[in-house]
Amino acid sequence: MALPEAFMQELKSRSDIVDIVSAYVNLKRRGKNMVGLCPFHNEKTPSFNVYAENGSFYCFGCGAGGDVITFIRKIENLDYLEAVKFLAQRAGLQVPEHGVDDSMSRLRQRVLEINRESARFFHASLLKPEGKPGLDYFARRRLPMQMIRHFGLGWAPESRFALVNHLRAKGYAESEMIQANVAVQTRSGRAMDRFHARVMFPIIDLRGNVVAFGGRILTDEKPKYINTSDTPVYHKSSGLFAMNFAKNAIDNGRLILAEGYMDVISLHKAGFQNAIASLGTALTAEQARIMARYAREVVICYDSDEAGQKAAQRAIPILRGAGLLVRVMTVPGNKDPDEFINAYGEEGPARFRKLVEDCGNDVEYRLDKLRRGFDLETSDGKVQYLMEAVNVLAKLDNAIERDVYVGRLSEALGVDKSAILTQVQRSVRQEKRAAEKRQLRETTEALSARRDVVNPDKHKHVRVANAEERLVACLFAHNELAGMLREKLPPEKFVTGFNRRLYQSLLGKIINGETANAPGIGDFSAEFTPDEMGRIAAILRESSGTTAEDAERFAQIILNEGGLSDAEAIRESDPAQLQAQFEALRRQKK
Repeated sequence: MALPEAFMQELKSRSDIVDIVSAYVNLKRRGKNMVGLCPFHNEKTPSFNVYAENGSFYCFGCGAGGDVITFIRKIENLDYLEAVKFLAQRAGLQVPEHGVDDSMSRLRQRVLEINRESARFFHASLLKPEGKPGLDYFARRRLPMQMIRHFGLGWAPESRFALVNHLRAKGYAESEMIQANVAVQTRSGRAMDRFHARVMFPIIDLRGNVVAFGGRILTDEKPKYINTSDTPVYHKSSGLFAMNFAKNAIDNGRLILAEGYMDVISLHKAGFQNAIASLGTALTAEQARIMARYAREVVICYDSDEAGQKAAQRAIPILRGAGLLVRVMTVPGNKDPDEFINAYGEEGPARFRKLVEDCGNDVEYRLDKLRRGFDLETSDGKVQYLMEAVNVLAKLDNAIERDVYVGRLSEALGVDKSAILTQVQRSVRQEKRAAEKRQLRETTEALSARRDVVNPDKHKHVRVANAEERLVACLFAHNELAGMLREKLPPEKFVTGFNRRLYQSLLGKIINGETANAPGIGDFSAEFTPDEMGRIAAILRESSGTTAEDAERFAQIILNEGGLSDAEAIRESDPAQLQAQFEALRRQKK
């Protein structure tokens, strides 16, 4: 059963989409619309539009779209009911609970409860005699009890059933433990602890929920770390360790991106509460976009070994792609931050802060890394270094920034600035052409019907599916056509499943008066997934300027060509019937 219409209308009236999206995206006015860089994919030119007049958004780059509820679902990784509750809490409204299908919300709530209880269990185990190995480890890392409590650190006992037995006694089912990924299923079908004999690091989301765990073994066994896999409440591609603390301690618009849990905890202990880490995976664009909501600049503080430096090189374009300023610091002596700070005692934090303040930006870092690989005392070394440096500078968007570094290279190497600049400009043109080809390829792939996950039937019936979409757009704009269309073209005549479902839903809302006003995009978010809402938003973009005659034309295409769209249907058709359909199609094309 859907939520009461009166409640939903009140929620929408109190949830201005521009205000809500502005908390996540820097919007600027362009005509009647607001535009900004899409928070759901990396882009340099804004293609994300917010339409205040109908409470919708749509990105022309990635196809994300929908209403304010869809936006919150995608940006906060929530299901429909959780997004409604999120907005209701913001608006000061109470969500009616009766008759609502909240099975996914209840599952997510149970998983969060299991995670919270597991975190308490691990922390309590650390403080018992069985947790001595964990306490000894944290003592060796100079962590006081205050920091252990602050981060909720714990110990997973050696028994493979300690947590499972504890949670079962608390009333949780084994299937729920497995879905929370704190347990795994044995061959016999029994649940068994996923983490054992490890120090435990709870991972907390931006709303303060324990959503996952990382566990470190204290022996030489592999793997050294294991982390929670994706669950109904956690996606590792978007998780950031300690971001729940760091978001409230941004220092001059800056975050410090460290490599691991202990690096972050040690930095927080030293007063750098703006330190965070990605969670056992290479940095993702989604993580970078989350950082960009709270900070302007990220200082990468990875290990000085080869693996850490490669990770830094990979992270730079991802962070830049999210619009962040990037600087890269190297801790002297190949030490990690904790070792460096402890080596200088009371002066450690001040010395580390100076490293942060003095470190170069990502361009300087990359040029310096390149320089070390060439003998600049030889002509060949100079030329080879300059050609590599030119490729780095060609990827910079800002022409002034390029010019500054060209000038520095000219002075450092004694090479004419105009010669370097000419080569950079040539490389920029080549990079631009390559980028345009990549963009064209990606756009073609995204628009390819064969890659259509929302309406997978479309690749078999492209022309008819397009007519179906245009007809739905007409119906959105001209509700008065609903009665005629239901008689002439009932939903079962639609060829593709998604378009049929949307058409049927729209007809029902119009004819049965299910909405107080003409149906808008916000009236579909309870029935359709965020990806499907993006398609509906795209269809709505086509609705302006449509006429009743357009609806007639599109309906005729569906009626005439629908039976000719499927090769199997053609093979099985009666020859006389097939000939009649071809004749009708021929007449229509004339």
